[in-house]
Amino acid sequence: MIRRAILSCLLLLVLPLQALSADDPIMIVGHASLGKTDLSTVQRLYSGRAVSIGDKTAIPINLRANSPVRESFLSAIMGQSEEQYTGYWLVRRYVGKGTPPEEVSDVAEVLRLIATMPGAVGYVPLSALPSGANVIFRR
Repeated sequence: MIRRAILSCLLLLVLPLQALSADDPIMIVGHASLGKTDLSTVQRLYSGRAVSIGDKTAIPINLRANSPVRESFLSAIMGQSEEQYTGYWLVRRYVGKGTPPEEVSDVAEVLRLIATMPGAVGYVPLSALPSGANVIFRR
């Protein structure tokens, strides 16, 4: 039992370090209830223009600004820089068209939310992808 707790703590420390690799592909993962999707749907989810994947409600989860994994996601999936994405959401919020996705501090928290919150969608580097994860989109 104690050994498992120590291993869990070590894993939480190592995941952020693994996530720093610039060549690590970004995987879009979702709660087990969600099916596969396409690039356009992922982009629409993270820009507030979609709220579902198929007939299932989807809740996008973001990493905090300036996270290397978030920067990779924004570049590879959204085609934007951090400044463009933040600016987009400033305008959208100002005109009353919604709020940006919830932000969490690290990849481990993204994975925890995806496992426990129906509809949760997030992005993780391939190196941090647990076996059995529901990959709903890969670039």
